[in-house]
Amino acid sequence: MKDPNHYADLYNAYDETPRKISVLDSTLREGEQHPGVSFTNKQRIQIAWMLDYFGVDQIEISPVVSPDHKDATKTIIKQGLRADIVSHGRALTEDIDISLACDAKWVAAYLGISDVHLKDKLRITKEQALERAVNTVSYAKEHGLKIRFTVEDGSRADPEFLISVCKAISEAGVDRISLPDTVGIMRPVGMYNFVKNVRSIIDTPLDVHVHNDIGFALANAFSACEAGVDQIHTTIDGIGERTGIPSLAEVAVALTYLYKSPNDFRLDMLADLSRLIEQYTTIKPYDSKPIVGTSAYKHKAGTHLAAILKNPAAYEPIPPRIVGNHRTIVFGELAGKTGAGYLMSLLGIKQDNETAKKVAAGLKNLRMGDVLDIPLEDRLERKIINDEKRSK
Repeated sequence: MKDPNHYADLYNAYDETPRKISVLDSTLREGEQHPGVSFTNKQRIQIAWMLDYFGVDQIEISPVVSPDHKDATKTIIKQGLRADIVSHGRALTEDIDISLACDAKWVAAYLGISDVHLKDKLRITKEQALERAVNTVSYAKEHGLKIRFTVEDGSRADPEFLISVCKAISEAGVDRISLPDTVGIMRPVGMYNFVKNVRSIIDTPLDVHVHNDIGFALANAFSACEAGVDQIHTTIDGIGERTGIPSLAEVAVALTYLYKSPNDFRLDMLADLSRLIEQYTTIKPYDSKPIVGTSAYKHKAGTHLAAILKNPAAYEPIPPRIVGNHRTIVFGELAGKTGAGYLMSLLGIKQDNETAKKVAAGLKNLRMGDVLDIPLEDRLERKIINDEKRSK
């Protein structure tokens, strides 16, 4: 039998040699901008260790926020993690100095370049912004740093000015340029065109940082990749300013299974990472959140229950164990005769069609919706399948 995803793969049109797309995780920077979120330094260090072990390429933190953040940045840099630690700040030399004091090797600087940011936030001209951007990059390079520059609100900036800034900072030696959709206003085709406009002129490696204000962040991130970006910014569970940015779990699984990107992610850590953030922030992912949600692998309808016990791939694109989640069966008024039979098997009651019909009718007549959730471990799956075989 072919892989159940075989024909879908034909539509997805994979390249023979898939491109490496990296991940920068910004839970310690963007994530702390989520309302109500503030980590302790011990928590920041643990999150950094876990993200590094999971396999992200870069970890972002901002030492300019407070003395505590500066101490955390210093400590995390000293850990000698495999991932690059990117020290984030404004496009100001004084912020670069703070990163230097933390012994940073990578820094990130941001500067708003849209008309609204220049006029109402920064109150500077385009010429002043261009000069500030070049001076910041030059200062970082003079001090032996690698630097990523974010053209903040770039998706709403004058395209000619956007290209002017990107050209100027590339000539100044910038190592990466981050193209953001700061207010989440782009359609996927718009994000593609935005990135392609820069990629067609600029050779510098590109990041994408997209917000989820209208729910398009994940789609826009991958649209940007198809236009030439090679690094996506994420946070654990997608937490961040307002409605956040793409979730690490969704990006990592999509890169692995839908883009075949050669990453070394430990996907079985995804559920644990989500639970860690829930523990530290009390922000519980909504039940149906892809990959890590409690309903991501719950099966309820009778026909679904029958199918997954024969072959879970019938209703699961990826086995739950791979991402650290687990499969659950929901028994209630939708269970039907088949579901009722499985419930009888779990309870050690001998199965027969008439009794199963009565149990199913009883569950419907209760009018209580979902009555019972049972995690379907391998042991229970084998028991149900064996009981079904004996009853035939």
